[in-house]
Amino acid sequence: MIIPSTRWLALDYFTYFFAYGIFLPFIAMWLNGEGLEADIIGILLATGLSARFIGSLMIAPIVKGSRHLITTLRLFAGLTLIFAIGFIVSSNWLWLLFIMLAFNLFFSPMVPLTDALAASWQKQITFDYGKVRAWGSLAFIISASSMGYLANNWGHKIIIYALLASIVIMLLTMLLQPTVLPKATYRQIANTTISLKQLLLDSSVWRFLLCITLLQSSHAAYYGFSSIYWKEVGYSDAIIGLLWSLSIVAEVIVFTFSYVLFRHWQASGLLLLAASCAVIRWSLMASFTALPILIMSQLLHSGTFTVCHLAAMRFISARNEDEIIRLQAFYSALALGAGLAIVTIVVGFVYEHFPFHHNWVFWLMSLIAIPALFIRPRENSHH
Repeated sequence: MIIPSTRWLALDYFTYFFAYGIFLPFIAMWLNGEGLEADIIGILLATGLSARFIGSLMIAPIVKGSRHLITTLRLFAGLTLIFAIGFIVSSNWLWLLFIMLAFNLFFSPMVPLTDALAASWQKQITFDYGKVRAWGSLAFIISASSMGYLANNWGHKIIIYALLASIVIMLLTMLLQPTVLPKATYRQIANTTISLKQLLLDSSVWRFLLCITLLQSSHAAYYGFSSIYWKEVGYSDAIIGLLWSLSIVAEVIVFTFSYVLFRHWQASGLLLLAASCAVIRWSLMASFTALPILIMSQLLHSGTFTVCHLAAMRFISARNEDEIIRLQAFYSALALGAGLAIVTIVVGFVYEHFPFHHNWVFWLMSLIAIPALFIRPRENSHH
């Protein structure tokens, strides 16, 4: 079946983030339900994030050009499904360590691959990236909120079965054929002279990567332990699912109107806004557990994540064509992988060993975000 390329991209984002809306908020809750302790959960989550780092760095040598992106996405979706089945085999923590590693090795890099595909298609066909990407956020809302109710009524084991079903649907939609195939406009990555070392000689690139890594890493306590923390302070699984969904509602609104809101903004201005939101958001979460304040902090996700991601896409899509896939891979590997993995291990340790001060992990996130205010790239010289 052949469908318009923008619809294919929207479906790709929708089905991926539907699965992610189950995995991200609820995998820690599932691990907790299986009887694992907080520091072990921290290690397992960090292992998954480390696999994202490895998987993203594998993208550059595997994907020789944009014409191979769709085939690679289909392959990764199939491998993701195979390893996801491993979650129901055993809850032994060493087995789960292997499964978290293998699952994330293929599941996580699908986002930078899809973003690279979007950047490639933007050079061929005209479309509003924010509106297409918003479908992913919408899917996250639906799955996170419905999963909260399902887990509340059916218990934690439903989480993995829902994840498996969503990955099957993701794979099936990726087998559809887009009308416009991405052209091989990039120089082959294998032959390109652009290395990380050369990219980092440009001060705007290393400032961008460092700034974005700090901002995305500051989400570690939220991604890994907010569900457990909120449950401890008395909130139900249903409320927790709705809190996660609320953050993505704000994300959808900002993605949908991103062109109107930020078309005249440069990446550096967007990063300043994201960093300011991060310091405020994590400070609020550290200081208060009242529902109105949690709602406010969740709405700030549109600043801490969405604006940050828009800044990254703006910075990367303005670069030379032969740098796009590589920069997209480094963004995912460093900001969404290695940085988050390291901070998640620290958060897991603090959470386990300071049982009466679990809010400290959010103060730590605020501290991590502060340097980003000062080290962001001054301007996007390629804009």
